Amino acid sequence: MATELVSTEPATGKEIWRGKSGNVDAAIERARKAMREWSREPLARRIEFMRRFANTVRKHAEPFAELIARETGKPLWEARTEVEAVIGKVEISITAYAERTGMKKLNSALQGTAAVRHKPHGVMAVLGPYNFPAHLPNGHIVPALIAGNVVIFKPSEKTPAVGEFLTRCFHEAKIPEGVVQCIHGGVETGQALVEHWMVDGVLFTGSARAGIAINRKLAADPGKIVALEMGGNNPIVVVDTPKVEDAAATIIQSAFTTAGQRCTAARRLIVVDSMFDKIVPAVKALAERLIVDEPFADPQPFMGCVIDNGTADLLSESFVALMNRGGTPIMHMRRPDEKLPFLSPGILDATDVHERPDIELFGPLLQVIRVANFEEAIYEANNTRYGLSASLIGGKPSDFDRFWDEIRAGIVNWNRPTNGASSAAPFGGIGLSGNHRPAAFYAADYCAYPVASNEMEQPRASIGVGVKDA
Repeated sequence: MATELVSTEPATGKEIWRGKSGNVDAAIERARKAMREWSREPLARRIEFMRRFANTVRKHAEPFAELIARETGKPLWEARTEVEAVIGKVEISITAYAERTGMKKLNSALQGTAAVRHKPHGVMAVLGPYNFPAHLPNGHIVPALIAGNVVIFKPSEKTPAVGEFLTRCFHEAKIPEGVVQCIHGGVETGQALVEHWMVDGVLFTGSARAGIAINRKLAADPGKIVALEMGGNNPIVVVDTPKVEDAAATIIQSAFTTAGQRCTAARRLIVVDSMFDKIVPAVKALAERLIVDEPFADPQPFMGCVIDNGTADLLSESFVALMNRGGTPIMHMRRPDEKLPFLSPGILDATDVHERPDIELFGPLLQVIRVANFEEAIYEANNTRYGLSASLIGGKPSDFDRFWDEIRAGIVNWNRPTNGASSAAPFGGIGLSGNHRPAAFYAADYCAYPVASNEMEQPRASIGVGVKDA
């Protein structure tokens, strides 16, 4: 029996969407029927469909942004940048497909032609997150469709309305409904999609815990492509720099954009002793000035609320737990209304925290760690099972060379935030942050598989050794 699902605006508590969980078997049957015709469409035709989709999103950009802001609680200005990313993903994916999976031929008059082409996997399950409910699943869907796959998209149960809107844009662009389907549901629906024997690939963005569960479930099924884009316990390291205010702004952007609900958000601020008394007060002073408010407030806030009250409760409890383990509050995390999930930025000196937990605290909570020198900073930055993003603030080019060389992460920045990675570059991490299948520009790699062939128009062969005379 279908389960009823309800989505509410986190900033107000008002209902925004109501629907029922979908039928996985029916969706897969429909997808497989659509797959044959879609995969046989010429590449140029599939690209044309994607460009129509981009134009459709562009036409609906403002209501789309408003819906994202309402269902996630993020500021309207940020929701607008997400819609722009959805549109921009199309041209980037077209370029990536040509560069990463383009056809190659090696001609030889006597040996015929050696060729490398790529084929789609088939039915791809895309499991989306709530923090970027349009941009991140779209980053899987568009490359998959260009490659000739069909997609069953399960949005986060916390942002179903955005997922449904995104899917309607594909359909309005005349992409057949069986080629892109939106199926709603909770954990059980996601599990059913992952495990179904007629699903050829799973493209996931979300928490490490859920990604590990998917990886374990499919460990005995090597024929199914699996791309896991998970979180991070990301470090931002500060060494000597005269640009204290600029460094503080970069740290704030890293830690508190999207209310800290980015997989690339800085969770740990690691500061060498010589900079500690300069940087920490500057970060605190700027954090105290941040406007936290509902998405459509005037003036626009820097950050909105977190996704729901359960998340706000967990983050508040985590702040207290770190204090109880030896952390010293620098800026208390506050919750002005217990009925709504608004949190002020929380900053805590975690240098003396006993057995500091290596977890992703997905919200506006920054742990500060004081170290003696650059060598200790690198050691502390690598003191995690995750490996998504890391930034170095300050230092000389030789310092960044060493930082880049020794840091274990898929994104390593210098004097730039830990977040805001380019879609024209690969996006992914190591350890608990991913399974070596980076997304963004490299998504083309997991959306098609290479096929090698040797070809001649007529058979030409002889056996010169080991044959008796005629």
